[in-house]
Amino acid sequence: MTFVNERQSRSGRPHPYLHGNFAPIHQVQPLTSCPYTGSIPQELAGGEYVRNGGNALKDEDLGRDAHWFDGDGMLSGVAFQRGADGSISPAFVNQYILTDAYLSTLTTPSLRLPILPSIATLVNPASTLLRIILRIFRTLFLVLLSHLPGSQQTIKKISVANTGILYHDGRALATCESGPPIRVSLPGLETVGWFDGGKAEGEPAEDGVPGDTFGGNGLLGFMKEWTTAHPRVDPVTKDLILFHSTFLSPFISYSIIPSLQDTFTPPNRLVNAAVPGIGSAKMMHDFGVSFTHTIIMDLPLSLDPRNLARNEPVVSYDPSGRSRFGIFPRWNPQEVRWFETNPCCIFHTANTWDETNINPITQKAEITAVNMLACRLTSAALVFSAGDVAAPIPKPVTYPKYEPEEEQCRLYYYRFSLSSFGNEITHQFALTAIPFEFPSIRDDLSMSSSRYIYGCSVSDSTFGAALGRAVKIDSLVKVDATTLINQARRASPTPITGCVDTRTVAEILASDDPEDPIKVFKLPEGFYAQESRFVPRQNGISEDDGWILSYVFDESQLDRNGTASLGAKSELWIIDAKEMKEIVCKVQLPQRVPYGLHGNWFSEQDILNQRPVETIRHLPMSQRKIFSALEGDEGSFMKAWMEVRNWMLDIVG
Repeated sequence: MTFVNERQSRSGRPHPYLHGNFAPIHQVQPLTSCPYTGSIPQELAGGEYVRNGGNALKDEDLGRDAHWFDGDGMLSGVAFQRGADGSISPAFVNQYILTDAYLSTLTTPSLRLPILPSIATLVNPASTLLRIILRIFRTLFLVLLSHLPGSQQTIKKISVANTGILYHDGRALATCESGPPIRVSLPGLETVGWFDGGKAEGEPAEDGVPGDTFGGNGLLGFMKEWTTAHPRVDPVTKDLILFHSTFLSPFISYSIIPSLQDTFTPPNRLVNAAVPGIGSAKMMHDFGVSFTHTIIMDLPLSLDPRNLARNEPVVSYDPSGRSRFGIFPRWNPQEVRWFETNPCCIFHTANTWDETNINPITQKAEITAVNMLACRLTSAALVFSAGDVAAPIPKPVTYPKYEPEEEQCRLYYYRFSLSSFGNEITHQFALTAIPFEFPSIRDDLSMSSSRYIYGCSVSDSTFGAALGRAVKIDSLVKVDATTLINQARRASPTPITGCVDTRTVAEILASDDPEDPIKVFKLPEGFYAQESRFVPRQNGISEDDGWILSYVFDESQLDRNGTASLGAKSELWIIDAKEMKEIVCKVQLPQRVPYGLHGNWFSEQDILNQRPVETIRHLPMSQRKIFSALEGDEGSFMKAWMEVRNWMLDIVG
């Protein structure tokens, strides 16, 4: 028996994001040597490529109540190990991230559903108020039960850590909006523990930093631990910049965590500083950070339990709303200035940088504008289609403030002027008409005017795919943003709806111009990629001199029903980034890597310079052993309690 029968909403077809190479995989591998074809660049020696993604441990009874953004975090990596003879040997490793929720699920075999409600439940307009409340109360009940006798794992943090991974100050950190980052160890991907802004669990006590940590005092202080899945690391100062989004006013707080590894005096820290001017809870996934300023995006996509009182889904998009960008000096969120424009959704920014001019009077450099490149969607269709949920019909707008736009997801340029008295967005238009998402750049050039942006595209659909279809990446793209922005200055596109380069993917592929500002690597028919990451060539002659790495899957391995067999395998492709044509190496993996979310490249120095670890998280002992221990300690009382506890778990499923 369960509170809600998930199968009532099951259609006759499989859920597109639980099927094929989206389906979870439960095999985990220690570092396992892999064969390869081609040549491995020397620059990869000693480093590791790691990608994060949701991989549901409990998915037997999900039906369509599932979402691409759900699932327990699983890391999949390829380490390029140095041999004594100078050779490079790739080795694959994948591990579940041992979060509280994962360990609790593992030790509670009677659970048929994940501990956390699916995002699909929260966004589905057909979800009744009762259904959502029961899902939320089920989660609260399971969290409370985990604190009582008979539980092997207490749930202190609800994050599944399934979204991103980054490196800061000697720590590899996996991220997700519903909790703080969690540290993992490279190259084996063992879970160390939660990072609170001062130290991570499992680190020596003397590594702790005095002062405030993420969160705060009070019953609801835990909400301030909820951290963006996309923190930024300043490539010069090595500061970690991040924000925390909550359901309570002031809704957004902001932190800067300095690097301590190369300093002798404690640097400045900023923790849990309020960002004023936001009036409600929002689904805020990413932000922009330049060397001097930060951009918070207050978009008309709410993530607010109070929506239930207004008979709206917890996650709701308002196409008649407005997009607001709050820009403030990095260390002073109180000085935020708000810029307003057309409604949109932005899940990922590509780069943010300052524009500096010399003041003719003072002869000093001044920041006159902040520029940002972002993947801009004109609706929230992706939020719904990724859960196999029909998007709600937009509310009619009697007197629209902004003209409606066609469905699209494009690489978009914003320029926010700081020199004028009013808050003016002087430039806002798309650089290219092709669908563009999952952006990345050369890491050492982030926060400056990096020329090239790498990303993913689809040649036959959009990122807001039709209901019943999953978004699959068949094209990897490099955009010369500098050239396209300069073109726009000579012939300015129409504000908001305009576009510099209006060609399709097919038209770009047909170009033989060696100086084309957009280059596309089109995968062979039936092959699909994932987010790519750039690795530079040592002493390269240009910014794009290097390689992009991406996991690739050949769907000819699926059976006629679209199901992946246990023997299906993925590859890691290393592609020349300069021309975007040549595959220099293919690493054959021992198993498939499900289509996931965000990855990163960790250099040999990153791995060698990791902070010491005293303890790591481990898989729990068997239920029988823990039950026997409890029975011996407490006798008949504990036996009776365990029977009651198991009865309650059977009810909630």
